[in-house]
Amino acid sequence: MKLHMFKEEYIEKLDAIGIKSPKELADALKDDERVKEIHEHLKGVGPKTIDHWKEDLEVGESLAELEEASKEPKPKKAKATPKKMEPEEGPAKEAGKPAGKTGAKPKGEKEEEKEEEKVEIEEEEGYQVKLKPKLSKETLAALRTRAAVDARRPEFLRQEWHRRPRLQRVRWRKPVGDQSKMRQHYGYRRNIVSIGYGGPKDARYLHPSGFKEVRVWNLKDLERINPETEAARVAHSVGMKKRLEIEEKADELKIRVLNRSG
Repeated sequence: MKLHMFKEEYIEKLDAIGIKSPKELADALKDDERVKEIHEHLKGVGPKTIDHWKEDLEVGESLAELEEASKEPKPKKAKATPKKMEPEEGPAKEAGKPAGKTGAKPKGEKEEEKEEEKVEIEEEEGYQVKLKPKLSKETLAALRTRAAVDARRPEFLRQEWHRRPRLQRVRWRKPVGDQSKMRQHYGYRRNIVSIGYGGPKDARYLHPSGFKEVRVWNLKDLERINPETEAARVAHSVGMKKRLEIEEKADELKIRVLNRSG
């Protein structure tokens, strides 16, 4: 969607809520309850972003029209040229002449035909709706709760991260010092990993789309995947030739590949 302050990562999260097109998004923005749901599910979407989306969607343009408008170049201003005086017999003679030996069309019609061809190609290569899992109400509620917990969870940093830059690029570790102020939970120190920051168990280890990820190395691994609740993730050690074969086989079995090559 070509909207102001819109990111590609929002598409999957909106699909999980049930919003698949700009029309459905415009209808959802009219309802206050749906707006609250969008706030909870999409991290980083605030009231200003919602206002921008409302202004963009009031125009009533479709997704294809929005993409065309962004891709069309701005017309250049033609320089005014003085007209030449022609004799009276000139127009009458020109009216009788044929358009040309080959019967070529004027430039304006050619440009219009090219634009129509571009529009048809863009519509064919448009966004395709991705496969979605069949989830229970409890799992959907757990995914929403997990998104809300992720939004308010603080960033856990290592002890003395402000003194040593190398500690900002490593995994978090529990502080273990007798005199450690972070371990003793002093108020002027950052919070540490503890009970209460975790998400619901029903949504744990699930992809944002709701699928359970299954690592795949070859075609046989696809046979043990349940396409209703599980999705494939091709291992990074798999070459491009075998990866394309796995993606073709997955399309036949209607299995979603989370890290497609294209």
